[in-house]
Formats: sequence, structure tokens, C-alpha cells
Amino acid sequence: MITFIIRRLLIMIPTLFVISIISFAIIQLPPGDYLTSYMANLEQTGETRDEAVIASLKARYGLDQPMHVQYWRWISGVVKGDFGQSFSMNRPVKELIWERLGLTVVISLCTIFFTWIIAIPIGIYSATHKYTPADYFFTFIGFIGMATPSFMIALVLMNFAQERLGVSVGGLFSDDYINAPWSWGRIVDLLKHIWIPVIVLGVGGTAGLIRTVRANLLDQLEMPYVVTARAGGLSEWRLLLKYPVRVAVNPVVSTIGWMLPGIVSGSVIVAVVLSLPITGPLLLDALMDQDMYLAGSFVMLLSALTVIGTLISDILLAWVDPRIRFERRGS
Repeated sequence: MITFIIRRLLIMIPTLFVISIISFAIIQLPPGDYLTSYMANLEQTGETRDEAVIASLKARYGLDQPMHVQYWRWISGVVKGDFGQSFSMNRPVKELIWERLGLTVVISLCTIFFTWIIAIPIGIYSATHKYTPADYFFTFIGFIGMATPSFMIALVLMNFAQERLGVSVGGLFSDDYINAPWSWGRIVDLLKHIWIPVIVLGVGGTAGLIRTVRANLLDQLEMPYVVTARAGGLSEWRLLLKYPVRVAVNPVVSTIGWMLPGIVSGSVIVAVVLSLPITGPLLLDALMDQDMYLAGSFVMLLSALTVIGTLISDILLAWVDPRIRFERRGS
């Protein structure tokens, strides 16, 4: 296992380097750059553009240099912890990401735990009580949850809260705490608002995970080792939790590889609808404005989390499922 982890860590370095080249090139593929969009906005407002100012901005941001020079300028700063300057916001990229990353992590982790706590017990119950009214009910609810877009659920909840309860559920804080420093009152206010995005973001994942756990557990319950253990007198719940459930939750563990980048990217449309101050809308704005340093840093962060999440998934799978081993065995 140790050899496997070390080998994977060493492979991560060239992998991330190649990803950085590809992602930077993809961001540069659309015609024009940030200044092109900036000048187009000036023309729409009727303002005249100053060529001297444009030339100075190109020199300042390095947009007058070839692509490989721009890439080297950016990646050399990333290695040192400097992600460059955001064109559109005129602030360091590192500050823009970190000021929103904390709330993004809180919402995403709460959503993940909400999904697991609801989906895994229901999936187990549905598998052990298949074709009962309760199983049909959970199956129906699961299909509805998978088919309904998250942003539509957000709109329905916002309308219900506004029309029936007379309160606004947008954002994560009340007006008095939006720009306030962190305190116990601000934390309590966050807890009063966070349940809305957690439910909205967790419905689709919960519905899908219920179906996955149910299908995998049904498959395991028909295996010969389950029949043998049951015939040996092992109690039903002990048998269920010790063997089949551990195998059935493998998909839950293996999804960590894409759950970690999901913490940063989030659900952009839901975040925009609910006015959530997380990283998803910031990434969308960076891509629309062709803010290459901000967008490139986001892509690199997502790629790094994907690689790290995949490694964590592999390690946890080996721990959960004894059949998985990374060492070579002698014949």
C-alpha cells in the first residue's frame, strides 16, 4: 500500500503539469481575450477607447506576449503560491478564491453528509424489503428526485417561502450579517439559512445514491457467501452490515474522486438562483469574462482535487473491500 501511494504521488506531478498546459490552452481557445470583451463593453456604452490605455493594459497583464510566455508567467507563479491578478476584479486571484472557498466547503460537506445519511439507510431498507409498498414509495420518490432539476427545486422553495412564510431564503446570511465579522451570532444565522441550499443540492444526489445502494445490495444478497453465512447461524443484521453493505457502499466511496472538485465548482445554476456567495458563480464569471488567470487557477484547483480525490477513493476502497489489494501477490 505504501509503495502504491508513493508511486501515485509521484505520478501526480507530471499529470498536473500536463493538465495545466491543456487547461490554459483551452481557456485561450475562444477568440479574443479579456481586453477584447472590455473594449466591446466600452463601445456598447458609447465611450471611446484610448489605444494608449489598451496598450498599457496589454503590457501590464502580459497579453501582448505569445501564449507560451503567458503560460510560463502564470505557472511559475502558481508554483510559488501566486495565482496572478484577476483582470475583471483587479484583485489577486488567491484572495478571490480563498474568501469564498470556506463557505463552499461548508455547504458541500453538509450536502455530502446529508446525502449519505439519508440515502444509505433508505437504500439498505429498500433492498432488504424489496417489492413492498415502502420500497415502491422510495423508488417513486427517487425517480422524481433524479428527474427534477436542482434549480427548479430552488425556485419552488423560494416561491413557497416568499408567498406562504413571508421570508426570503436567498443567500446564506441575513442583511445584518452579510458583511459582519465572524461571531456566534453570524454562525447561528448561517445555520438558519444553510438548510435550504443543502436540501436543494442534496435531493438529486440522494435520489441517485438510493438507487445505487439498493441495486448493489440486492446483487450481494444473492451471493453464495451470504447464503452460507446465514446458514451458519449469523444474525441477519450482523451479516448484513459486516459483508454485503460494505461491498454495496463501494460506489459511495469511489465518488469521492469527483465530490472533492464538486466542493469548489458547486452547482453554479443553483448558486446563482439562491445568490450563494460560493466559488461556482465566480468561476462562471471568470469564464464569461475570459479572465484567464482566475479561470485557469480554478481549473488547476479542480484538477488537483480530482487527482487527490481519486487517490483517497482508492485507499478507502482497499480498506472497505478486502478483495481490493494494490500489492502484487506471488503465484
